Amino acid sequence: MDKANFGVMGLGVMGRMLALNIERNGFRVAGIDLETAKIRDFSVNSAGKNIIACETLDTFIATLEQPRRILMMVPAGKPVDAAIASLKPHLAPGDLLIDGGNTHFLDTERRSAEISAAGLIYIGAGISGGEQGALWGPSIMPGGQPEAWMLVKPIFEAISAKADGEPCVAYMGPRGAGHFVKMVHNGIEYGDMQLIAEAYDILHRGLGLGNDRLHEIFSEWNRGELESYLIEITAAIFKNIDPETKAAYVDLILDEAQQKGTGKWMSQNALDLGAPTPTINAAVESRILSAFKEEREAASRVLTGPEARISADPREVVEAMREALYAAKICSYAQGFALMSLASKDYGFDLNLGEIARIWRGGCIIRARFLNDIRAAFANHPALANLMMDRGFAQIMNRRQASLRRIVGLATESGIPVLAFGSALAYYDAYRSKRLPANLTQAQRDYFGAHTYRRIDRSGSFHTKWQ
Repeated sequence: MDKANFGVMGLGVMGRMLALNIERNGFRVAGIDLETAKIRDFSVNSAGKNIIACETLDTFIATLEQPRRILMMVPAGKPVDAAIASLKPHLAPGDLLIDGGNTHFLDTERRSAEISAAGLIYIGAGISGGEQGALWGPSIMPGGQPEAWMLVKPIFEAISAKADGEPCVAYMGPRGAGHFVKMVHNGIEYGDMQLIAEAYDILHRGLGLGNDRLHEIFSEWNRGELESYLIEITAAIFKNIDPETKAAYVDLILDEAQQKGTGKWMSQNALDLGAPTPTINAAVESRILSAFKEEREAASRVLTGPEARISADPREVVEAMREALYAAKICSYAQGFALMSLASKDYGFDLNLGEIARIWRGGCIIRARFLNDIRAAFANHPALANLMMDRGFAQIMNRRQASLRRIVGLATESGIPVLAFGSALAYYDAYRSKRLPANLTQAQRDYFGAHTYRRIDRSGSFHTKWQ
């Protein structure tokens, strides 16, 4: 029997879909799982394909050509360590292990060092696109040794999504670089989703627009500069009706958002590195706040505020919202890319921000038209400090900031919470401010803790005896 070119350990939804994608693109695949039922189901559903369903680890290892290439699609955390421990005794120097799950990049840093010491090579690959992306073409963000990337480059380029004919995959950098980029992708995704949710709240609760009209608005937006996967599916959501109740599904869903933690990881890492990411932080906090459903219901009977009604011309508000959403989106992406720039230096990742924008144009959840403009911005200025400093984006922000202010003002006056929109505007204003009130903060710190301060008229550190 011919050897398999590639192995997949973990035949859950993502593992199965990726195995089928790899096979469809001309490679022989071996698959294994801890659960016998999943192996048998995989065998039945891949009948007639160039796939081998293996029931024992010995068979799985023996089936693979050398150097072996094994993709682990298991839950993040201890299951990854367990999978590595089960495989290591059977592997030879030069064999490659790939973690394709949503792993924290610091775990990948640790595992990369441990596996390298054993003579093996390792990739931490961020994979975005969900079930359908895994089957038909995800965006893939691999990090590890350069020789590890060369072992999988032909396969990953074949199975990835294509944008303008280009594969949505590229080598991110050493060790945990791939999982770091995927973490930032997910953080930006949190920001995008929260901004869209707040836009919906203002248009629906504030203006009283129904689902049919919201479908029209989001569909129209998806034909312009806001074109993206998230805008596209939002438009579709408003048209989906529950056949039993005849109500729109969106109106039947409990307002309690859940999370798997990747957005929170980005916020935590940004704080560790000293990178401001207020819009992503606001999105994480909004999900946390939504979980306090019972408390919010109790508070709604005690705490007062204005009626959630906007009396302005609906057509003007919808247009202002379109401009504000685009401006806030730029702010959110600017925060994510600025974090990657800072982390690239701190961790020695040497990230190519233009390449990251390129591979996010297809397959992944945040794929959007304006990623072409982000790619161009970093192509023109690879050392660009902040996306808003690009000439094109600066012009957009200068024009659209008035709409962003109007939307935040209307929401505030109507008592509609806009944590993400408000933070985006505050970030814009803080970043463009020549002077901030941090001088008073430093005076306070020196007053109570003798922390010293710097002066604007001379060099050095100073301390004042305030009393």
